[in-house]
Amino acid sequence: MQNSYSALTSDTPLIVYVDIKSPYAFVAIRPVLALEAELGIQFDWRPLTLDIPSYLGSAKKKAGKVVESNRSPQQWSGVKYAYRDARRYAERQGYILKGTEKIWDSSIANIGILWTCAHARERLPNYFEAVFPPFWRRELDVEDPAVVANVLETAGITSLGFDEYQLGAGRKIHDALQAQLHPAGIYGVPTFVFGDHILFGREHIPYVRWHLSGQNGPAPDVAYEV
Repeated sequence: MQNSYSALTSDTPLIVYVDIKSPYAFVAIRPVLALEAELGIQFDWRPLTLDIPSYLGSAKKKAGKVVESNRSPQQWSGVKYAYRDARRYAERQGYILKGTEKIWDSSIANIGILWTCAHARERLPNYFEAVFPPFWRRELDVEDPAVVANVLETAGITSLGFDEYQLGAGRKIHDALQAQLHPAGIYGVPTFVFGDHILFGREHIPYVRWHLSGQNGPAPDVAYEV
């Protein structure tokens, strides 16, 4: 089991940073998994647990109404655009994307990524499918370790020992990685790291494919379609 990470280096050709609570990560999962399968390469999937209040403020909703907020009008505008933009791509993939009613601490579910990579790497797509869509339907409490353990089992991954892991070794690995990310120039998800490149955003998938598949022909411009 891997017990430490360097933010910018990996034994694989591509590092992919994601966060369960990011709508942009959600709509990138399926295309990036498709690229992984197409190329026959295992990517190095890692968690970046976003500190959303530090740059977009915080808010809570109840029954669809804001009951607590410290966001400025500009921050609200950014949040609303993020959901509107991501929702278009979620719907095209057949998913439902509902705005969350609070800012979640997604670290336990993100530690689930580390657990899955260590115990059943081939089941990682199953874990993503078991956690992302129901979370964005507002059906999962990803702050509850028992819920995340059940997600693991649903995905065909053992949860035996996960609670101890997310409290102990897994938490240490997660937190040590998070401390490296901003100093390394990694701020959002999805972020793709390969060679000297740090690319933020789903729109870079065509360039990532071009780079990993031999750089044949001119490099593509950014685009949202795979």
